[in-house]
Amino acid sequence: MFGALYAAEGTDRTALDAVAREFSPRVEACGPREITLDLSGVERLFGDARTIAAEIRRTAADRGVRVRVAIAATRSAARLFVHHRVGLTVIELGREAEMLASLPLSLLEALAHPTSHIPSPTSQPASYQPPTETLRQWGLRTLGDFAALPPDEVAARLGQAGVEWQRVARGEDQRPLVPAVPEERFEQTLDLEWPIEGIEPLSFVLGRLLEPLSAHLERRDRGAAVLHVRLHLVTRSIHERSLQLPAPMRDARTLRTLALLDLESHPPDAAIDRVTVAVDPTPGRVVQYSLLTRPLPSPEHLSTLAARLAALMGEGRCGSPVSVDSWRPGECAMKPFAPRDSALAPPKPSGEGGRPVVALRRFRMPIPVRVRVEEGRPVHVWIDPPAPSGLRRCVSSGRIEVASGPWRTSGAWWEGTLALPRRGEGNWDRDEWDVALSDGSTYRLFRERGAGLSRRSGAAAKAEWFVEGLVD
Repeated sequence: MFGALYAAEGTDRTALDAVAREFSPRVEACGPREITLDLSGVERLFGDARTIAAEIRRTAADRGVRVRVAIAATRSAARLFVHHRVGLTVIELGREAEMLASLPLSLLEALAHPTSHIPSPTSQPASYQPPTETLRQWGLRTLGDFAALPPDEVAARLGQAGVEWQRVARGEDQRPLVPAVPEERFEQTLDLEWPIEGIEPLSFVLGRLLEPLSAHLERRDRGAAVLHVRLHLVTRSIHERSLQLPAPMRDARTLRTLALLDLESHPPDAAIDRVTVAVDPTPGRVVQYSLLTRPLPSPEHLSTLAARLAALMGEGRCGSPVSVDSWRPGECAMKPFAPRDSALAPPKPSGEGGRPVVALRRFRMPIPVRVRVEEGRPVHVWIDPPAPSGLRRCVSSGRIEVASGPWRTSGAWWEGTLALPRRGEGNWDRDEWDVALSDGSTYRLFRERGAGLSRRSGAAAKAEWFVEGLVD
């Protein structure tokens, strides 16, 4: 048994939805003023169909909503009658086609009106209209005339869509009722008896809030896409943090760890007297593992590790490197670490046509060296003694056998400050050389032009020559 409610013009949609949910949790919105509801089993609470219709209308009147009410064994029949008759309409079981026979064909247009925001009963798009003009040209005026036609003849002239509209004219449903899920808030709040300070007491409060929130997400098969933590301080201000999670997750311990690590980097400036935790839900994650490749770490473990590294190294210093559209030497940026499945990644060729590729193993921190220059070309290189022992093992000293260069590069002169070789900021102006030493090793050297002591400070600023990388 189904019911249909059709409200008067200008009725608040929220109030109409509230009236329908007073009688059934299975409610489907068919337009801005129309709602259908599943009334199966409701008769045990309210009585027969006419009593239910009267009770629905009385409840709507108490809330200031004027509605038409129709109850029938099918959704299509209830919707057709609620558009045709005012007041209460109750159709006896099995008499749907008989009662609908006298209704005009124009009612089919109400069920497929483009402003109703509902799909048509056919497989066509929602904007598809019933063939009422064609049916009128055939001399048909009522739903009964249309329902009485042979289905095979209708299909031959109007296609499958015409047959489905004919079933609607008989009061038959083309699909089941699709109930609208009410909007749920995934949020937990706790008012503290005494203000707290520090991360350790806050950890217990977050654990107490995230446990029921995680259970709620699991019951709805949802995961958290964004985690919001709002701390109400004793100073009447609010300290709010939002974490974009790399994958939907609902593990309470992982969410608490991520929230605590973020709050360690961004602590509140006063004591806390109220804590609110909320999440933006998203459909749960479905994982299909492969038998042929090694599984990747879970997103919970990766997120926790990335958060711990970010708390240790600082924001923007952990992730995956990406290239930047810039001529600045050594320029790069960081993006969040998101590993891909190796089985899905396309194989990368080692070189064009299978030939070996020469690569420059760039040192992220250029190594200062001393270079002897004769006739404008470097002839000997010594590693600078202040360099750490680990770097001294990477670079050897010796006589330069072959030197190619110089290649002069410069840029960002408008920034006004000369970039140090250890930082990718400011302008740069330098000459680069590719050199091969007597021991067979090949390096890329560069000399900063115009890098006088007046533009530098500290021991690292005294050197003009640096080793940028090792050529493999």
